[in-house]
Amino acid sequence: MKKMPKIIAVLLLASSVVAVIMLKNKENKSQAVAIETPPAVISESNQPAQPQKLPKLIELGADKCIPCKMMKPILDELTAEYKGKLDVMFHDVWKEPAYAEKYNIEIIPTQIFLGPDDKELFRHQGFFAKEEILTKWKELGFELK
Repeated sequence: MKKMPKIIAVLLLASSVVAVIMLKNKENKSQAVAIETPPAVISESNQPAQPQKLPKLIELGADKCIPCKMMKPILDELTAEYKGKLDVMFHDVWKEPAYAEKYNIEIIPTQIFLGPDDKELFRHQGFFAKEEILTKWKELGFELK
């Protein structure tokens, strides 16, 4: 009989944990994923032209991940230096888990190199130095200068 209150306390605690996990999963599934669409470009004839298709570097990580924080200045530099030549995007997979699922992410940070046709050309896991990123783009046939 003395063990009964302990058993009840453990069961209540376990059911509370399960309830929180279920609510968190339900919350994550209901989050909508924003899709980036480039703005339409107006041509000289004042007709909307098709947006220029650029190669993309997608970083999938998290704001609180140490290697991801180390990648942020590199991504910022690439965004500024190669504007109009390379689209650089970052998605926090802890805040937006649908991106982790979409790209089958196993480790963060993960960098995905996409061609202008949005086909995956290369994938890297972990910290990736700027020089190595630029070398990889060159190996893939893209001169970004």
